[in-house]
Amino acid sequence: MECFFWGSGMMFQPRYDSCRIVLTKVCALITMFDDIYDIWESADELEVLTDAIKMWDVTVVGSLPTRLQVGFLALYNNINGMAYDTMITQRKNILPTLAKVWGELCESFYLEAKWTKANYTPTLKYLDNAWVSASGVVILTHGYISFNQEDTIESLEKCHDLFKFSSMLFRLYNETVISSEEIARGESVDAISCYMRDNGVSEEFAREYINTLIEKAWMKMIKARDACYDVSAYPIIDVALNLARVAQSMYQFGDGHGAPDARANYRVLSAIVNPITIGRE
Repeated sequence: MECFFWGSGMMFQPRYDSCRIVLTKVCALITMFDDIYDIWESADELEVLTDAIKMWDVTVVGSLPTRLQVGFLALYNNINGMAYDTMITQRKNILPTLAKVWGELCESFYLEAKWTKANYTPTLKYLDNAWVSASGVVILTHGYISFNQEDTIESLEKCHDLFKFSSMLFRLYNETVISSEEIARGESVDAISCYMRDNGVSEEFAREYINTLIEKAWMKMIKARDACYDVSAYPIIDVALNLARVAQSMYQFGDGHGAPDARANYRVLSAIVNPITIGRE
């Protein structure tokens, strides 16, 4: 349900029903692979898995445990299926593009997994990798190709900055829900811990600084949006803005995706499940 909520928030118009189905599948796959890289013990096995995804080669995973092979095949088969559907409907081979963004995402997951296993806290340049691992580029790339319009794959380059700052906002909003207990235990690499360590400041001060980065990222994304309007009226521009908005909503009261509380559940149910009551005079 949470995965469908993301897609509905990005593309709410009725005519984009097939796009929402695609994005729901993509968000579910991202969630699964994020968990694999977060909890899997063997760095060697994660390295093999990452190589297989970067090469998009099913033969590479033969040495991995069955569970990881199943995970890889779930990704491989679903993304190949999406590429096949696009080839039939749009006469475009988008598989190399999709494989590329998935490879970049899993490579960023792998780097963060190595940091966590080594108990290493990087500098705030961690965000150079973290905006990729936020997965916004993967989501928006799938959104881009699912519209079935005339834009070419090459024109994706026009959206680079827009995708980047939408993904950065996605990441920064996610960072704000890191709990004080997690920071104290050093359970994960996050921007707040990085800034605290870099500058010798309190958690409260670091959180305030992250909020200033959110404001700056919004300004940069608005500038990138305006630049895109000069070259394209493609609806992906609004989808990129909506991804940042949904991230703000999803992480407003905590981790509404990974650990939804009653408020997050109510938001999803009221938007998707519960009917709207229309009063009569």
